[in-house]
Amino acid sequence: MREGVRAETPDDPLPLKISKKKKLAAGIPAVTSSLKHGLKNMGIPRTLRTLTMVNQQSGFDCPGCAWPDPSHRTQFEFCENGAKAVADEATTRRVTPQFFSKYTVQELSQKSDMWLNKQGRITNPMHLKPGASNYSEISWDDAFELIASHIQAMDNPHRSVFYTSGRTSNEAAFLYQAMVRSIGTNNLPDCSNMCHESSGKGLGQSIGIGKGTVHLDDFNRSEVILVIGQNPGTNHPRMLTALRDAKKRGAKIVHINPLPEAGLERFKHPQDYMKMNLSSTQLSDYHLKVRIGGDAALLKGFIKVHDEMGFFDEEFIKSSTVGIESMLEKARAVSWKTIEADSGLLEPNIRQVGEVIARSKATIACWAMGLTQQPNGVSVIQEVVNLLLLGGHVGRPGAGFCPVRGHSNVQGDRTVGIWEAPPQSFLHKMSKGLDTEMPMEHGFDVVNAIHAMRRGDVDVFFCMGGNFISATPDTLATADGIRNVGLTVQVSTKLNRSHLVTGNEALILPCLGRTELDLQRSVAQFVTVENSMGVVHRSTGKLPPASDELRSEPWIVGQLASKILPDSNIKWDTLIDNYDEIRDLMETCLDGFENYNERVRQPNGFLLPNPPRDTRSFDTPSRKAHFTTHDLPNVHPSDGRFVMMTLRSHDQYNTTVYDVHDRYRGISGNRRVVLMNALDMTQRGWKNRQIVKITSHFSGEERSSDGWQIVAYDIPRGNVATYFPEANVLVPLDSTADISNTPTSKWVEVSFSTDSSNHLGDEEE
Repeated sequence: MREGVRAETPDDPLPLKISKKKKLAAGIPAVTSSLKHGLKNMGIPRTLRTLTMVNQQSGFDCPGCAWPDPSHRTQFEFCENGAKAVADEATTRRVTPQFFSKYTVQELSQKSDMWLNKQGRITNPMHLKPGASNYSEISWDDAFELIASHIQAMDNPHRSVFYTSGRTSNEAAFLYQAMVRSIGTNNLPDCSNMCHESSGKGLGQSIGIGKGTVHLDDFNRSEVILVIGQNPGTNHPRMLTALRDAKKRGAKIVHINPLPEAGLERFKHPQDYMKMNLSSTQLSDYHLKVRIGGDAALLKGFIKVHDEMGFFDEEFIKSSTVGIESMLEKARAVSWKTIEADSGLLEPNIRQVGEVIARSKATIACWAMGLTQQPNGVSVIQEVVNLLLLGGHVGRPGAGFCPVRGHSNVQGDRTVGIWEAPPQSFLHKMSKGLDTEMPMEHGFDVVNAIHAMRRGDVDVFFCMGGNFISATPDTLATADGIRNVGLTVQVSTKLNRSHLVTGNEALILPCLGRTELDLQRSVAQFVTVENSMGVVHRSTGKLPPASDELRSEPWIVGQLASKILPDSNIKWDTLIDNYDEIRDLMETCLDGFENYNERVRQPNGFLLPNPPRDTRSFDTPSRKAHFTTHDLPNVHPSDGRFVMMTLRSHDQYNTTVYDVHDRYRGISGNRRVVLMNALDMTQRGWKNRQIVKITSHFSGEERSSDGWQIVAYDIPRGNVATYFPEANVLVPLDSTADISNTPTSKWVEVSFSTDSSNHLGDEEE
């Protein structure tokens, strides 16, 4: 173990500034922010060239979120956060071998995550030798030999774990899972385990597919759109355009979230200024400020209203569903008093919105982490399914389920095999297509992989992208596990904390970014991705690589597999010379990928089959959609304690922190803040900037973190919010959602301790 390496994100040194929160999303400030990040990272010519290639048919897919592209695209098909993600990847700053000679891993670990990211693109493969404090340069061949020697020395293939982030292309992800399964394990945890695993499990059990069931065009045909546990203004800004257009066509938008979010109050599309249109659009018709965890009770209330009004799609329910009577019986047994107490909302307000939903002929339900990262993540999503099935809102224009994915290809990675627990049918087809026997025993998800590392049961931990140490819960416990591993490997573009908290030995393998030209044997290649709505399309990088030593992810996997599996039936070298060969192999192994190379070259790609959406058919044991029955969760913490949720700031994409500003919420300069209801603060005699220690409580265990500042905010009483990754240290490793095993980052029971004389500055700037 290297002494002094810090796993927890260090404090930000800047003073906290508090201003009024914004009510308007995008507009001129978004344009200004996009240009600022572009010019700072790339300069004028590179900024103009790069941003005009984002999400274009001949360009590259945005490395940000997975929101789909319209069929008819404008010249500028990016949002503020997309511009930040592109500028961040296409930066001209470089992390060279000389940089690693200058800084020890101990010194780097004392820097903030933002500082680490701002150093730029990693240029060369790097090796942290056992006992060393500095990385040193290593050749690609020697790096592959080192990894192969560790894997081949294992007495059991299950002592290796292979993680994947959601930005990996379909081609790289397919090769990666083929290599891992050829080694003999299904230990393929990925970022889905920490975000939409609850969606996949909940939808899979209810409608037979773990994906959403809507097209982008359905938003133009919808009468009611529910946006639940989601902040599109920050996390999926291009979704606001779809909501604006739906609103103009008469749709009602219902925002269900503990916090008001600027993106769902008013929206101004930046391109409207070019048309001299200065008006903005009010988006949400209703904001139901539900308590954290109170969504299940609220949905029960909506179902009760539906039941009382008798507005059912009886033909659809009779022919295509099972289980309605037991579901309704459970809802009828829940009193309005309980619903009000759990949701924090009044019956008349719930009834008002419930009646709008009941009368709708076309309803879309959208959701994100606010639902999935709760202890009842799977069951609350199934309550969303229950609600929509009552009106037959599936397989109908303008209606359906829309889990909004955060990573640009996280859904595609799962489709092509990044999954620790795939069905037997998938593995059998993969075995046949690859002419290689696949292991059938399910592998480790993220939480179980961390447990295995903590037990000392992992010899090699390989990460295809991502920032595992900062993305996972229970930071210190995760770090302890990683330090038990013999070799850790990170395939990365930028420096992050996972390069510093390592196993006994570590490698960094620098890869091409989404924006960069990928040449194999001097021929330009493209890769493919799948968006949130099941469309598979091309992505072609155009920028010169940041370094001659960078390699594509498919090349890295293919070369490594050749070393590890010299007798494999898979011709790795041939596949990585021409990615069409990879896609031909995928066609033989995956359902829905017929004529892959031909169809993906169509202008907008192609749509994968989705039986509930396409034919109102359901791949469940009964061949029908399932209403499900659930008790309400306990949403009331112990006396004196709060329920904490973690969230992103506006200048952040997942664990990547671009800057210390949260423009829409009026907070800047510091990220160690606690958003708290002003009445809760007054009751305790606390003021803005009060310094507190947060302690989380779970199953008799406590975790504490010092140096947090309280900020008064419009959030339900008894609830608080903090930013991740800083607050991940407080999320218990074993606090996970039933069935999905997703960490409960949106439900953490916490208490506070403070010196009442200790607060900083004035109330507002």
